[in-house]
This record gives sequence, structure tokens and C-alpha cells, in this order.
Amino acid sequence: MYPKKIEDLIHSFSMLSGVGKRSAERYAFNVINKFSDEQLDEFINSLIKVKEGIKKCSICGFYTEDKDICDICSNPLRDSKTILVVENVKDVIAFERVGSFKGVYHVLNGSISPINGIGPDELNIESLKERVKNGSINEVIVATSATVEGEATALYLKRILEDFTTVSRIAYGMPVGSSIEYNDETTILKALEGRKKY
Repeated sequence: MYPKKIEDLIHSFSMLSGVGKRSAERYAFNVINKFSDEQLDEFINSLIKVKEGIKKCSICGFYTEDKDICDICSNPLRDSKTILVVENVKDVIAFERVGSFKGVYHVLNGSISPINGIGPDELNIESLKERVKNGSINEVIVATSATVEGEATALYLKRILEDFTTVSRIAYGMPVGSSIEYNDETTILKALEGRKKY
């Protein structure tokens, strides 16, 4: 239909998560019709820089720029004996925005999902186990999602790590500003389970 180079560009955009054929076409034609030569060069250079300069931290799996260990793991002011386990790198950013967690992270790159063919071996779990066994870790806080997959992952981590350290789970509860009547049963249950002394 389109010239092959345009079809290839559309295909490249369609490989992005959540981008269908129509959105990919729109992105491709934005690049072709709306980018100046300078903007296009900047876009291309950004992709090249990410390809050549971004890698995963050899300790936690978060992204790092041009070095093996990320800024969080290499920061001497962080509590390296407390590990917060998250499903993906965006979760790290979410916790860092809050600014109250002063430990370090471990990125699993997903959650256990047998239906989708994802078992423990497909995740960044073995390196977490090694960190805990070799690093005299005081606590592992599991911060996976409150989904079936997230809960299964949390239970699996508890089982393999509890002989080596304290394993805790983040509490889930009511969103701030919401009415109880509008929350689902799981949210209400988690709010009860995660209660603290007043």
C-alpha cells in the first residue's frame, strides 16, 4: 500500500506496547510530515543514545547510563540492607517520586503468570536470591501489584527468601479521598489487613 520505507516505519511504531496499526500510521506520518530535519536528527540521535548508552544495573536491574551500577545502588547514603522488590522500572520511579523510601530496589521485569508462560525462571529472581543469601539483608519488601499474578509472585518470593531474611509485603488500602462505599471488596479487605495502631 505505502512505499516500503513507510511501511517499515509504521511496523516499527506498531511494535510499541499499546500502539495499534492506526496509531502507528499516525506516528509515522507525524515523523514524515511534521518533523523538521533538525527534529528528525534529534529523534534519531535519542534512539541511538539509548541503544548505545543505556543498560541494566548489574545489581538491581534498574536502568543505568554508561556504567554497570545504577545511581541508587552506588549511593552510599541508601540503606543497602533493605530491598524493595518491584515488577518493573516504572515502579522504581513511582517510589522515588514519593521520596520516603531510602533503601535499594530489585526489578523483576514482570510477574509470575503461568497462563502467559511466565514462570520464576523468566524473571529476575535468581539474582535477588543471590543478593539476599550473600548480602546480610535485613528486610525484603515485596511491592508487586495487587493482582493474581502479583500476589502469586509475592507468595513465591516469600517462600524462597524467608529462610534468609525478613520478608514483608506493602499494604494496600483505600485511595486517599475516596468513600468506602465506592471501593471494591479486595481494596477494603487489604485496607483492613494493612491497618496500623492509631
